[in-house]
Amino acid sequence: MARLLSVNVGLPRDIEWRGRVVHTGIWKNSVAGRCRVRRLNIDGDGQGDLGGHGGEQRAVFVYQIESYRYWQEQLKRTDFVHGQFGENFTVEGLPDDAVCIGDRYQIGGAVFEVTQPRVTCYRVGIRMNEPRMPALLTASGRPGFYFRVLQEGLVEAGDEIAKVGEAEVRMTVEEINGLLYLPDHSREKLTSALEIRALSPGWRFSFEALLANKSAPGGGGNAGLIPAAAARPIAPGFRSLVVTTIDRESEDVLSLTMKSQDGQPLLEAQPGQYIVLRLHRPDDDPPLFRSYSLSGPGSTERYRISVKIEPHGAAGTYLHEKVRAGDILEVSSPRGSFVLQSGDSPIVLLSAGIGVTPVLAMLHALTVSGSTRKVLWLHGARDRQHHAFASEIRRLIPTLGHGQSVVCYSKPASNDKIGEDFDIRGHLSQHILAEAGVTSDADVYLCGPTQFMVEMRKVLAAMGLPSDHIHFEIFAGSESLTPGVVGAAPRPPHMPKGDAATGPLISFARSGIAAHWDAATYQSILELAEACDVPVRWSCRTGVCHNCESGLISGSVTYDPDPLDRPAEGNLLICCSRPQKDVVIDI
Repeated sequence: MARLLSVNVGLPRDIEWRGRVVHTGIWKNSVAGRCRVRRLNIDGDGQGDLGGHGGEQRAVFVYQIESYRYWQEQLKRTDFVHGQFGENFTVEGLPDDAVCIGDRYQIGGAVFEVTQPRVTCYRVGIRMNEPRMPALLTASGRPGFYFRVLQEGLVEAGDEIAKVGEAEVRMTVEEINGLLYLPDHSREKLTSALEIRALSPGWRFSFEALLANKSAPGGGGNAGLIPAAAARPIAPGFRSLVVTTIDRESEDVLSLTMKSQDGQPLLEAQPGQYIVLRLHRPDDDPPLFRSYSLSGPGSTERYRISVKIEPHGAAGTYLHEKVRAGDILEVSSPRGSFVLQSGDSPIVLLSAGIGVTPVLAMLHALTVSGSTRKVLWLHGARDRQHHAFASEIRRLIPTLGHGQSVVCYSKPASNDKIGEDFDIRGHLSQHILAEAGVTSDADVYLCGPTQFMVEMRKVLAAMGLPSDHIHFEIFAGSESLTPGVVGAAPRPPHMPKGDAATGPLISFARSGIAAHWDAATYQSILELAEACDVPVRWSCRTGVCHNCESGLISGSVTYDPDPLDRPAEGNLLICCSRPQKDVVIDI
């Protein structure tokens, strides 16, 4: 008979870690006497990161004393206490290779159902004083598991654990854990896992993605874990293209159209994607890497990018002053996950300034396909002189069966005509969006300056649009994911202190930073990115979760430790990778 050995609770606390403050509930302490288990938690317990822990599907975390003994032997440790692994219930019995998702147990006056394996993150490494712990737990098949609370009640150490029901589809915690994190994503097992009623929605979503990837041409990597920012990977490398035309679109925007030198077709971009340019400067400075959205219609013959010329923008100034028709530029294949989605819901193309470029490509795609969807074009510019593509858009909108546009000028000139050049004086706002007919069922594609993006996302949320209906592109870097880290004010990317000036050059293309790799200072490319304040995404830091998966634009890397499942071809895991030579990364 299985038995509850200890009930462990703890409220989140702030701790110092690598010069940061981390808010975490990983520290749990045994409590004496009877404790009430509720639908979302145990009295006296809490989680610091509700995005990754806690909630109805993860109300109680369970770990086994048998696994304690395993880790004591593996790690040569004798200092473990109940709650060491962040678990709420330390149990005897209920091994991960025997307990199945959907099994139900009564403990004391409460009834529970197994929902998923534990998802390990870096905080268990902090608690264990062993940074490798997330990978070790997952690879060992001893992750532990979560309970959903079916019946609230009182429990205490010493209670027997009685099985009161089991899942019809028998897949153990160990099997489910391996099916997601290890390389063998069997179609048969994925199909079986999706038949388990009790499987938590997050794991169900991952398995659905893995199963869909089995049917996708060229599907590779772990589709169940890949973040949206790294979706649609493409082979690394650059191709030489010749500039055919340079057009002035507005006072401060130039368009460059390029085609292949050898007549071979280009890879057609999905509407909204971008290319990366490698610009070689005449001095000894490292090359510049810049990402530019494709602004023209989809084509295998030519690419068009549109560049805003900033007063101190190195790349824009270079393209403006140095590049002429007939020159050769080094260009990556189209990349990016900010792409037009299929469906029949209304579409809102929402932009300001140079943010017009990716949504203009989407507008071209909609007109070419003869879309019957309702399309609303909302754009903000300063005035007519700074309104790029005005005539092009006025030509495209009427070709749609259900197309409508609203243009706002924040500071129109005296000769700018309302009703002809623009529709509304001022900035785009919630009132304007509502008046224009933006509804909560729309798919919104958003791009523009940082503050505009922040404000519009707040507006759209206030209007009731679900987060998965708001698609956005960030030109300079990306949104960071640093779970549990608090109080850290964002800083613009910069060169690290004491750049070595030797060793492989690591270029963070979106952030515009290129720094040299110093193996004595950094254990991973992630650590170098953090030293530069480049926006990064991570959770496990040991090659398990794939939150850090990013596009590899050029170069090659090695891994230490090896990831449990390799990223897609054309991507890399920055948390455990080191450069073999110069590397360009899409962050």
